[in-house]
Amino acid sequence: MYTAHPGRYADMPYRRTGRSGLKLPALSLGLWHNFGPDRPVETQRAILRRAFDLGVTHFDLANNYGPPPGSAESALGEALKADFAPYRDELVVSTKAGYLMWPGPYGEWGSRKYLLSSLDQSLSRMGLEYVDIFYSHRPDPDTPLEETMGALHTAVQQGKALYVGVSNYSPEQTREAARILAGLGTPLLIHQPRYSMLDRRPETSGLLDALDELETGSIAYSPLEQGLLTGRYLDGIPEDSRAASDSPFLDSDALTGELVGRLRALNDIAGSRGQSLAQMALAWVLREGRVTSALVGASSPQQLEDSVAAVRNLDFGADELARIDEIVRQ
Repeated sequence: MYTAHPGRYADMPYRRTGRSGLKLPALSLGLWHNFGPDRPVETQRAILRRAFDLGVTHFDLANNYGPPPGSAESALGEALKADFAPYRDELVVSTKAGYLMWPGPYGEWGSRKYLLSSLDQSLSRMGLEYVDIFYSHRPDPDTPLEETMGALHTAVQQGKALYVGVSNYSPEQTREAARILAGLGTPLLIHQPRYSMLDRRPETSGLLDALDELETGSIAYSPLEQGLLTGRYLDGIPEDSRAASDSPFLDSDALTGELVGRLRALNDIAGSRGQSLAQMALAWVLREGRVTSALVGASSPQQLEDSVAAVRNLDFGADELARIDEIVRQ
């Protein structure tokens, strides 16, 4: 029987999510790639247990995470039953719907039918009565935003979600979503954008400014840029890496000599800070407090421990930030 570490809240910083009362850990665990049937169940459970022992109280999923779709939620459901039943009220569990989940016209996007059906399926897979956060995973160009946000509001009214969020929405779409939800009486808690040292779109598009204005929280996904900022590619492409498999998320052709040179220069700065490249990349996303939490994946408890160590140094000098910007913009 798993017993959580008594000192689990000692070292992890927790940040208030927008103007809500909900606090999230600076680092949250994303169950995207490493929680399907191709991974040993004991390894999956060991990662979850170690995360909670380190103060990572937020587990982030989507209906289609796995692979195959749905398997990550099923894996978490088994772990919740086996290990975390006594700790449910200490956990924040989030899930999303928006991408293709089942065939036919009702299996993706943002209709009321799809979102609420998907949430029911997610709750069944996880063995939960409610999730803490339910997201619209992407905007639907063909469904009125009022319908999509209305479905999120209904999930809260039904007691199946405590809070709601959006992901991959533009600043304009986010403002409109927040306006609609406010009119319904369900605040927009959080936005989940892709954001890293190498992908500055939340800054350049004005999304972070919009979230500041709306007093809405944010949680960054892919802060390590699909592994580019982990240090794995400083000396070429490892055979067992994502780039070597020509993953749709990281193409080997993108790993040019110029990019490797920039990664090495960033790694030098990380070394001068006493951090790995991955730790510095996570700290950079969390700098200044504009981002509530950063999502990390893990294939082992040790990899998770390395990521969590980033919280020991989240401060940057002006010269460090200027040098990082210079390298990235080369």
